[in-house]
Amino acid sequence: MEHYLIGVDVGTGSARAGVFDRAGNLLASAKRGIDMHREGGTIAEQSSTQVWAAVCASVRECVTQAGIDPAGVTGIGFDATCSLVVRGAGEATLPVGDPAHPERDIIVWMDHRALEQAERINAQGHPVLRYVGGRISPEMETPKLLWLAENRPEVYAAAAHFFDLTDFLTWKATGALERSACTVTCKWTYLAHERRWDESYFRQIGLADLADQGFARIGARVVDPGTALGQGLTADAASAMGLRPGIAVAAGLIDAHAGGIGTVAAGGDATACLGYVFGTSSCTMTTTREPAFVPGVWGPYFSAMVPGHWLNEGGQSAAGAAIDQLIRLHPATAEAAARAKAAEKPLPQWLADRALELAGQPSRAVRLADELHVVPEFLGNRAPFADPHARAIVMGQGMESDVDSLVALYVAGICGLGYGLRQIMETQASHGAPVRSISTSGGAGAHPLNHQLLADATGMAVEVTACPEPVLLGSAMLGAVAGGVYPDLATAMPAMSRVARSCAPDPALRPLQDARYAAFRSLQDAGRQIRHQIADALSA
Repeated sequence: MEHYLIGVDVGTGSARAGVFDRAGNLLASAKRGIDMHREGGTIAEQSSTQVWAAVCASVRECVTQAGIDPAGVTGIGFDATCSLVVRGAGEATLPVGDPAHPERDIIVWMDHRALEQAERINAQGHPVLRYVGGRISPEMETPKLLWLAENRPEVYAAAAHFFDLTDFLTWKATGALERSACTVTCKWTYLAHERRWDESYFRQIGLADLADQGFARIGARVVDPGTALGQGLTADAASAMGLRPGIAVAAGLIDAHAGGIGTVAAGGDATACLGYVFGTSSCTMTTTREPAFVPGVWGPYFSAMVPGHWLNEGGQSAAGAAIDQLIRLHPATAEAAARAKAAEKPLPQWLADRALELAGQPSRAVRLADELHVVPEFLGNRAPFADPHARAIVMGQGMESDVDSLVALYVAGICGLGYGLRQIMETQASHGAPVRSISTSGGAGAHPLNHQLLADATGMAVEVTACPEPVLLGSAMLGAVAGGVYPDLATAMPAMSRVARSCAPDPALRPLQDARYAAFRSLQDAGRQIRHQIADALSA
């Protein structure tokens, strides 16, 4: 009987599911939207009840679309954003913000309410921070937990479980309380290379109760991604998904890491390829055999993605979201959106298509942005500066208000993301984590124009894998390991993924790209200097 595998991915705005065969071929996929409550530029909340319902509906639909016998599903894997789920006893939801909305029990990864708590933690300088690039981010979970303890003490006290969203999904699917080494190592300061939490860190930052309780609320038992959990899919979860009970459920991954699993071994050597997940945010995933300590880059994390290897994680808090924000600032956006709608295309795709039409070939599109330079740090700089206070800079914007000037701004924004990626790669290489190629995943970077612009901006070949949904594929690989289809991820990764094509950088454009990269760095430096000057003036 054929073995079918299901991968589930919960991103910032939707839940998706896909059915795969054992060779990694996608047979069908389905998606459901997820609401998000926003306040200002800081607060972002979601409902775990809605997320779970979206997951179950997506699984049910993709199995139906694939036309397979549900009895043939061998394993299921989950990935999700690194968002914090706060749950009370049983199925009780607890409000992470407004008490009138107990259904909003998720602090979304991009929520920056814990900025002050993160700065306070960093000022204390505990040794565990060495494993998060030297500085903890407000996107991580311990600053958010501290915010809850200080600002919603009644919610904090009532919480039976604090989950990373991935671990919440596997708990809902199996009832198992094990946490994935990926989630707790990358976002909670678990020391996977020593298989322990550091009690002194939690006592120092003001969360001693978690240590006193044996870390039961955040994960007393931690297992590697791909580990089969509990007795498999529970009867309730199986009924909601249209599957049979007992299907193997794997300990999961953060969404970016699933994209890494689904791509970096397609060419054979996972340590030679940087996984670049280009979605709402961007993540860089670099695998090394020995730990590499890179200032401003998260990690090194042991066995957080590829078992037995170390991981460095960089990227930016806003990538696709930064491009969306950039587009919204232009006076021709409404006209371009109407044209995109008429062409039945998303606006970013229409803009990329128009750039190709104007440029004639992908590598020449950079010339559309000759006068424009963008540092797209609308939500700070995640790496390599770990500076959440950084903000975007646009230079060279004139009085043009036509659609093609919007296309030029779009190209400049994509190039800016590419220069930020180059900056991360150069920083990592200088600290012992070099790579030879980039493998992309994520919807925001899927267009061929973006592949070429990234290759030219970084000076490195960009590989595109055969699977159109590499993040879902990464989660399906987890299910394959949990279900015994493959003995481990090291075997499943090259067996289920392959490179479809590669974009090489255009050597003729190297002098221009180097000059634009130098301009990018100069603008970053100027932005930091100006912020410091204004801060000094205000405090005088």
